Amino acid sequence: MKARVHPLRQKLRGEDLRVPGDKSISHRALLFASLAEGESRVAGLAPGGDVRSTARCLAQLGVPLLRGDGTPWTAQPAPERPAGSLPLPERDSDMGADDAIVLGVGLGGLRPPSEALDCGNSGTTMRLLTGILAGAGVSAKLIGDASLSRRPMERVAAPLRELGASVGTGEKGRPPVHIEPRAMHAGSISSRVASAQVKSAVLLAGLFTQGETSFTEPLKSRDHTERMLRQMGAQVSVRGTTASVRGPAQLRGLALDVPGDLSSAAFLLAAALAGGSISLDHVGVNPTRAGFLDALSQLGARVELRIDESVPAQLEPTARLSAQRQSLRGAELAPDLVLRAIDEVPILAVLGALASGETVIRGAEELRVKESDRIAQMAQGLRAMGADLDELPDGLRIRGGKKLRGAEIDSAHDHRIALAFSVAALLADSPSTISGAEWADVSFPGFYDLLRTLGAEVELQS
Repeated sequence: MKARVHPLRQKLRGEDLRVPGDKSISHRALLFASLAEGESRVAGLAPGGDVRSTARCLAQLGVPLLRGDGTPWTAQPAPERPAGSLPLPERDSDMGADDAIVLGVGLGGLRPPSEALDCGNSGTTMRLLTGILAGAGVSAKLIGDASLSRRPMERVAAPLRELGASVGTGEKGRPPVHIEPRAMHAGSISSRVASAQVKSAVLLAGLFTQGETSFTEPLKSRDHTERMLRQMGAQVSVRGTTASVRGPAQLRGLALDVPGDLSSAAFLLAAALAGGSISLDHVGVNPTRAGFLDALSQLGARVELRIDESVPAQLEPTARLSAQRQSLRGAELAPDLVLRAIDEVPILAVLGALASGETVIRGAEELRVKESDRIAQMAQGLRAMGADLDELPDGLRIRGGKKLRGAEIDSAHDHRIALAFSVAALLADSPSTISGAEWADVSFPGFYDLLRTLGAEVELQS
């Protein structure tokens, strides 16, 4: 599908909007709830295909998982349940289609799947499940689509092997991932790369072992896993850039309203800064991944943030965010800040092109191995729109202030690229066409309909 996005003719306007649920938290809520003893209820799950991949894999592993309306949360039939199982929970009348009821099977309740677990396009599904299945001693093969099949999995497999796991990968360390039962032991892992996914895989495997398992990284990555495991009763400690868990754990079910995804909110906030006025409710502002807001401040933007004081400090903080049109200035974004804004780098690059002066983004080498090489794709697309920039090994140097021109943009099967250039197109001098626009639905279903509601002119073409 192609999206033809026209330059803004009027200011975008939207009040009290809700963005899709946070993908990272949604994945973890389903995965961790499946390992709990008892029932969990999760509201506001991210509606995209990635979280459906996690739900589908859990169903194959024997986890009863229902939508709020009582129907299976995946398209495939619910798994056959062993004799003597507890009855399925009743739904609440106020639960919606993107809510879930999960009846946890405990750490020892996952069953080997009868066929390969298809993780779709979701690296989070594959990497976190690898840690869980290795720790549980469940034999499985994890596969993905063409994009996921190009992404590195040795970064997860290697540290798990240090803890005794039997984890194999395909050619050049890529999927498929093969897991065979083998006793694991607690241990300390030190990583040269800061990665929340690798950290999570190690900590999840540590839930099943006797003793303390720790993961040390050079910079502190997002801490959704540590917060949620602690909320569910696991013994989790954090000292500097080292996170540890003591096993074997016993997790209890949870009730959670998933915060709105700051990565999705970033595109709307950027559109407002460029030409509009927008407020967003219930957005997650976890400090370990809210670098986007700090980056906006360095670019001279003023975003109003009202923290929800009713949320306990140890849980995921949420806030109401508001922004309106204003001028931006270039800035140098340091690697530790970029790590906390890694998913928002594409839209930060767009804002850097619009800002006056030079913007430098460093420490983003991880973006080379996402759904696409996001650094290369942003450089290529921004140049096509007339921006002046240099591509760096770990980021971009952008000399901003030039008027962007309309262009033909290839999303490269990457939702962040499609979304970023859709916002850039609003500020160009003529219409732009984004091919592969359907990939925006991976994290932000209905994005183009929402843009139209806010006052943008967008045409979708098959």
